[in-house]
Amino acid sequence: MAATSKLLYASEPRLDVAEFRRVLVESGLGETRPVDDEARLKAMLGNANLVLTARLDIEGRPLIGVARGLTDFAWVCYISELAVSASAQGLGVGRGLMDEARRQLGPSVAISLISMPDAVGFYERIGMKRMADAFWYGRKR
Repeated sequence: MAATSKLLYASEPRLDVAEFRRVLVESGLGETRPVDDEARLKAMLGNANLVLTARLDIEGRPLIGVARGLTDFAWVCYISELAVSASAQGLGVGRGLMDEARRQLGPSVAISLISMPDAVGFYERIGMKRMADAFWYGRKR
């Protein structure tokens, strides 16, 4: 990423599935997401009611990050993906997406997520509190 590039954060509810897939793969989340199942990726995007993007402010506005969540806009938001292309990791893109989520949701909406093990330190650095009492029913496929 060019040092002079500006980042643009936006709500993008109609994000293109191919761009979403590319960022998932480039971020490393492609190993844990159904990136080869286009119908499922479309459903993931179509059923999310918070889709935030980070793009470079250069020609073509390439997507470098996405936060996808489910929220009631009143009490809680669950962030199901926070994905940043490997080439942009460490540049503040993930923090920027989380800041944009907090800005759009407002101070009365809590944000929760389940971290990948190697991302725990990132969430702690941006000020999220680790919660011990989470529960999970695994998916069958």
